[in-house]
Amino acid sequence: MNQNVTALLKEMTLEEKAGMCSGLDFWHLKGVERLGIPSIMVTDGPHGLRKQDTSADHLGLFDSVPATCFPSAAGMASSWNRSLIEKVGAALGEECQAEQVGVLLGPGANIKRSPLCGRNFEYFSEDPYLSSEMAASHIQGVQSQGVGTSLKHFAVNNQEHRRMSVDAIVDERTLREIYLASFEEAVKRAQPWTVMSSYNKVNGEYVAEGKRLLNDILKEEWGFEGFVVSDWGAVNERADGLAAGLELEMPASHGAGEKKVIEAIQNGTLSEEALDRAVERILGIIFKVVAHQKENAAYDKETHHLLARETARESMVLLKNEAILPLSRSQKVAVIGEFAQKPRYQGGGSSHIKPTKLENIFDEIAKEADAAYARGYDVSSDETDEALIEEATRAAREADAAVLFVGLPDRYESEGYDRKHLRLPANHISLIEAVSSVQKNVVVVLSNGAPVEMPWLDQTAAVLEGYLGGQALGGAIADVLFGVVSPSGKLAETFPHKLEHNPSHLNFPGEGDKVEYKEGIFVGYRYYDTKRIEPLFPFGFGLSYTTFAYSDLKVDKKELTDQDSVNVTVNIKNTGSVAGHEIVQLYVRDQESTVIRPEKELKGFDKVYLEPGEETAVTFTLSKRAFAYFNTELADWHVETGTFTIFIGASSADLRLEETIQVMSTVPVVKQVHRNTTVGDIKHHPLAKAFIKKATEGSPFSLPEEGAEENDMMAAMVNYLPLRALIAFNPGGVDEAEMNRFIDELNTSLKKDALIQS
Repeated sequence: MNQNVTALLKEMTLEEKAGMCSGLDFWHLKGVERLGIPSIMVTDGPHGLRKQDTSADHLGLFDSVPATCFPSAAGMASSWNRSLIEKVGAALGEECQAEQVGVLLGPGANIKRSPLCGRNFEYFSEDPYLSSEMAASHIQGVQSQGVGTSLKHFAVNNQEHRRMSVDAIVDERTLREIYLASFEEAVKRAQPWTVMSSYNKVNGEYVAEGKRLLNDILKEEWGFEGFVVSDWGAVNERADGLAAGLELEMPASHGAGEKKVIEAIQNGTLSEEALDRAVERILGIIFKVVAHQKENAAYDKETHHLLARETARESMVLLKNEAILPLSRSQKVAVIGEFAQKPRYQGGGSSHIKPTKLENIFDEIAKEADAAYARGYDVSSDETDEALIEEATRAAREADAAVLFVGLPDRYESEGYDRKHLRLPANHISLIEAVSSVQKNVVVVLSNGAPVEMPWLDQTAAVLEGYLGGQALGGAIADVLFGVVSPSGKLAETFPHKLEHNPSHLNFPGEGDKVEYKEGIFVGYRYYDTKRIEPLFPFGFGLSYTTFAYSDLKVDKKELTDQDSVNVTVNIKNTGSVAGHEIVQLYVRDQESTVIRPEKELKGFDKVYLEPGEETAVTFTLSKRAFAYFNTELADWHVETGTFTIFIGASSADLRLEETIQVMSTVPVVKQVHRNTTVGDIKHHPLAKAFIKKATEGSPFSLPEEGAEENDMMAAMVNYLPLRALIAFNPGGVDEAEMNRFIDELNTSLKKDALIQS
């Protein structure tokens, strides 16, 4: 096969090149048979392969081939386990090879701005560092098998409401620190073969036509080497998108897209060189897919099922345990709730998988203990059925413990629409209240893709967040409930007491066709910590059946520049009686900053497995980005000289150890003085004292002599007086020309001082 892309481009007609930039059909890229360019297949599936037998569907209306359904991203991120996520990715890659799929459309790295987003189950976290680390591991796993990924949905796609047209208004610093940072390291470290652009606009421009996002940042700044594909149906104006860096339009536009590209080239509004660059990127990936295709590829379904079970176990988060878990196999257990027989194991929409097998939760529990089942509610309705409630309370009375399976039915959260509230269905709440009135040992197991309110929490003895656990969730739940493994998941998102506490509450999902991100950088725990609002469950929280001690925190240097890195080491010991995993979290706080910054930010984590009594050292390496904020004046990441606190803890609210270090900036930031600079901003500079004294002498705003009593009101007024006003209030002091000479002299001095300091 001819894989000389440069030579192929010379042989291709304008029509063939334009055609390469639009899909063949719903799931295939075009090829050029006469030149030996093959068509390759792409398909959905961040947590499983969704290859459909028909080409005319996107949202699961048609059947798909059986594939392993792993836990969705909301759960996988709660494992905080990079190597496990990479193993899942590798398994997905194997299944793609077996089905001759060239590119898997995922993972999704969008930030969980609001718990109401209907697609949050498909996204990793509210924190960009955790999200990018999970995404990178996922990408590396899939691509280790010679199958491409499509990191999505780039960018600022944080709601389903009007998702194809909404304009997300977000300031530059927030864009960089939160929404782009969730993608940045995944691109740089893992190099996904493709990136999928989102439907929405960002600051007035469709992302699919956004040169700054698709070309300047993604390709030029981050070094992305693959091609950008549109989300399905996201193209607004095809020629504008291609000029901006959108190489591939999906699905097929039946000739409309390529016609616009050809017309734009012919009328001079688009260069053929831009088209050539796009085709070159597309051909590069097509030939990479072909080069890695495996003949007669297959995978072991049972091995992958067991991996799905392992992943589900590590994804579950124990939120409450009043010494009831693990359950004893000698206990009689009432298993209550229709989810135990009809599990909700995945989200709705384009990621919907047809599993190779699906475990029944009740059957798996019945393997461990004497168990009885009661339906409890009708999963297709919100109405409370008194007969089902009575049956449930009777079963609960006759048991030693009641395990209730409740959560969010499919109709509550899905791609395509957002949630309206954080409540469980009314009949699920009624069931909890009724059972808890007759049985004190109530364990609630949740099946949901995002946080829920829990006004019923005090009526329970234990709560296990199961998320959407995939096809092996039944055995995984039984393993956790009966102590086969100790729970080890921790929340990758904050659970608020109520929706109104969420920082985006007043600005979600926006007004009309716009949504303003007025909370800025204060997303998730950054907001709750800084506002001192105690959530229901904090970011990074999760209980275990064992305990861990943190000790001996060390840094290998106490002083460094922003060009250096620092190693942070801490000892972790399993002080309990059973083996288990601990997720060690590292947060950084800038003690004093000239810009508003969060109370602390996650900058490192590691998951370690320890036998009882075992101890290990965990080491983190922190470099510039751990201490930096995005400086919009520099248009770059910047570290201010100062003191930073490093926290080590078990969650964002459980910080066990801390150490401080000094970081010196090597990049001078010179604030330019101008006619509207205030007196207070410069009054302590040696050059300014004489000027201010002359400018204010004899005026109402004259500075008091040293040691003299200062009037608070007058001092405040002088501090906030712009330099230009000194002339207006004291015409005999200094004139415009003298003020301008002073400003030039002071700016020269400030620049010189900054260079010396750096």
